[in-house]
Amino acid sequence: MSKNSSLHRPGQPWALVPLQQLLEQPEPSDARSRYIAEGDDPQFEVRATQDGALPATGWYLVTVDFDVDDGAIVAPCLYPDYGSGLNESIRIDLADPSANGRSRTVIVIGPSLLALRFDPTECSARFGLRRFDFQPISRVRAVFEMLRGIQRITRRLLWEDALTAFALFLSRALRGKVGAGGELLAQRYRRTLRQRAHSYQQWLARFGGHLSERPGAASPDPAGDGPLISIVLPVRDTPLPWLRRCIDSVHAQTYPNWQLCIADDASSSGAVKRLLRGYASRDPRIAVHFRENHGHICEASNNAIDLARGEFLGFLDHDDELSRDALVEIVAAIDLHRDAKLFYSDEDKIDESGRRFDPHFKPAWNPDLLRAQNYLCHFTVIHAALVRELGGLRPGYEGAQDHDLALRCIERLADHQIIHIPKVLYHWRAAGESTALSGDRKSYALDAGRRAVQEHLNRSGIQGRVEVTPHGYYRTLRQLATNKPTVTVIVPTRDRADLLQNCIRSVFERTAYPNLDVIVVDNDSTEQAALKYLCELNHHPRARVIAHPGPFNFSRIINQAAAAATGQVLCLLNNDTEVISPGWLEELVSHAVRDEVGAVGGMLYYPGDTIQHAGVILGVGGIAGHAHIHMRRGSNGYLGRAGVVHNLTAVTGACMAIRRSVFEEVGGWDESLAVAFNDVDFCLRLNELGYRNVWTPFAELYHYESATRGYENTPEKRARFRDEVETMKRRWGATLLNDAAYNPNLSLDSVHFELAFPPRSLSCRIGCGRRSQPQAAVRP
Repeated sequence: MSKNSSLHRPGQPWALVPLQQLLEQPEPSDARSRYIAEGDDPQFEVRATQDGALPATGWYLVTVDFDVDDGAIVAPCLYPDYGSGLNESIRIDLADPSANGRSRTVIVIGPSLLALRFDPTECSARFGLRRFDFQPISRVRAVFEMLRGIQRITRRLLWEDALTAFALFLSRALRGKVGAGGELLAQRYRRTLRQRAHSYQQWLARFGGHLSERPGAASPDPAGDGPLISIVLPVRDTPLPWLRRCIDSVHAQTYPNWQLCIADDASSSGAVKRLLRGYASRDPRIAVHFRENHGHICEASNNAIDLARGEFLGFLDHDDELSRDALVEIVAAIDLHRDAKLFYSDEDKIDESGRRFDPHFKPAWNPDLLRAQNYLCHFTVIHAALVRELGGLRPGYEGAQDHDLALRCIERLADHQIIHIPKVLYHWRAAGESTALSGDRKSYALDAGRRAVQEHLNRSGIQGRVEVTPHGYYRTLRQLATNKPTVTVIVPTRDRADLLQNCIRSVFERTAYPNLDVIVVDNDSTEQAALKYLCELNHHPRARVIAHPGPFNFSRIINQAAAAATGQVLCLLNNDTEVISPGWLEELVSHAVRDEVGAVGGMLYYPGDTIQHAGVILGVGGIAGHAHIHMRRGSNGYLGRAGVVHNLTAVTGACMAIRRSVFEEVGGWDESLAVAFNDVDFCLRLNELGYRNVWTPFAELYHYESATRGYENTPEKRARFRDEVETMKRRWGATLLNDAAYNPNLSLDSVHFELAFPPRSLSCRIGCGRRSQPQAAVRP
């Protein structure tokens, strides 16, 4: 390190000394050093100078000024050593640098600091450091700087997060608990820093480089011997900067065998037309059609399709951008899945400055989700012959034309012909009043989408009507036959008469479905109140009690009850549940009777109206976890998924409906899984047989979770739980890490669809519970 380096200014009591993965490059022009971070763990030692010392106990404002030449500064941090070594538990996260390279962070140094390490980034970068210092500050200044930091990180216009944090601090300070309030504020500040460290910008810095540069990525074919891909681009009066970026993103593709088919929908701007003519004159792969009359997006798109010579059509909006590797990834998927006809990728948004944000990481093929929202969206590539066979886009469906096309396509395809590429290949422009930025959908678009889904149901022979949900998605209310199937509700129980009474009363008093009976399976109840109530139930005209003595085994209890049931549909229900909505059972049954469906799960809430179960995600926490847990009732969830019917790999046995014939076909529940994960195992075996599992938010119940059995709080219970975990891992292995209803770019450490650091397998995916042939009931 240069003696005159800004890393050790005269009078400063410490200096930075490179430890590992840092290649120093002195700059003769200004006598400063720059560094190349050569791995994901570069480190500096913060070393006391001969006459100096490390920071003493107290509050500090740490300021680091970065000059970044290449790469990115990702998750900078400090590691203090107070005598127990350097470890993650006492890591101090530093704020991300701002646009000018400055990072400002409030930290507190504890007593007896022995050593201190500075890790500048977690990815490759070339950078310099103009400043690195610790400024002692008062507690009052620390409070102000933490509030300011929360605001700077969250970027809320009205300081909502900062004001909330200040209110919590002030409420304790006014009660004389200033120290507790300060610690609470510091915790919130540190949590905000950690969340920022796992933001999409940081994810992009680490894993979002050009896909062609990733290990195992598709390789560009310089000869372009693969299929010709025709990009369909309708244009009308697009702002010139966005139109240039859009066309340039096609021109920059690493796969060369493409054709760009542009239809100008009678733009009033002569500049737009001149720009299009200029591009077409410079590249023979660009074809342009100029419409004389404004025909809207469907007619313009069809004109562009008429220009197409490619085997496949990709659809691009006039102000959006493709990843430069979009087509090479599509072609790699086509080569891998020769029979496939429809491909779709993940996407994100891009603002006027080119900043990418708000990624949409999608599930593999999910037909019920497509009926609820056009989750395929961008980037979608479809076999050209199929699009032409269907007549292209349909005028009259503007605003939902791509949703309508997707629905008509999937009616002609087997499930294995629909492929998901879990990579961000498309950037949706969010500028000004764009839909991408606001998230709003105009009423005409919502109505067009509703009509598209309704006509899809009609063509497919599905009896039902479509409604628009409060969040702007679609709900299909499926119509049951006049003779509704009988349902046997199975309720395992032991003691706790209060819970059982509440459950059974709610089933009989709040359920509108007429054809039901109840089997209560008693597992050695001993409490007098419970025995008395069980005796009363045996005299109920639509209930009976069967005994199941011996050690608790939920799977064995369910199998015994199913064998005794007379209903065509079984509804498994925990005794600690309570019915909320009268239509809950009809909703479950309307899906359970579908030929292709296995298990159906509902929405369960904790008593405080937060979500307890909105479906199961494989791999979370090791085996599986509940999606959207603890979110408020009515929450939209991840891109609407907490409020719409969709397919999931597994649902909870606490509320599950299934046809008795399917239950018997799969062999019932596995009795070697006595307590944990037996419902997940059951659902996975249904998938293996080709059935889809469904979750619906429109069957609502409360769940007083584990109120009867309690938790895994004894050595015996913990040992049994470990055995069941090992059974699931041995039986299902990699399946647990590759949930088709989830996305490998999303974390298995969270049930809130947070980003994975790093992503898992990015191979192309097909949905689970597959239909091998096109839908036979489709009518023209």
